[in-house]
Amino acid sequence: MKLNPQLLRLNRNLVVCCIISALVSAFVAQMLVGEESYLNTTITIIVGYTVFFVFFGCLFYIDNKKRYQAMRPNLIKKELLKLASSFGIGEIVYIGIRWVLMFYFLEIELEPFAASLISEAIATLFYISVVSIVIKITKAY
Repeated sequence: MKLNPQLLRLNRNLVVCCIISALVSAFVAQMLVGEESYLNTTITIIVGYTVFFVFFGCLFYIDNKKRYQAMRPNLIKKELLKLASSFGIGEIVYIGIRWVLMFYFLEIELEPFAASLISEAIATLFYISVVSIVIKITKAY
């Protein structure tokens, strides 16, 4: 089995950003301990998304700057469209799993910090799997 270095770098960036996002989200969830479960869940996920995409955007840019400078613009556009589609499908799966799990954990009175970390870990596993599978299917890398 041949490993694709671009896909490995992408997955590395996803994991790093998910870890950073999970830690920040857990902190926010704990700060919102007095809020209703649906508000805590929603605000925590929004903050996590913001942190994730800021860090991921930076890492993706750093990893691909030279590569995209050497590519033709129409190929860059095709690749970015395939990546955006892959991430979009992964995000739908992620949001569905993360919101439901975190809300459930908060409703059964699990500590918000733990509820956030556990739901993030489970949702992230599905997210990275879906993104990797769709990237391979669309042949983005």
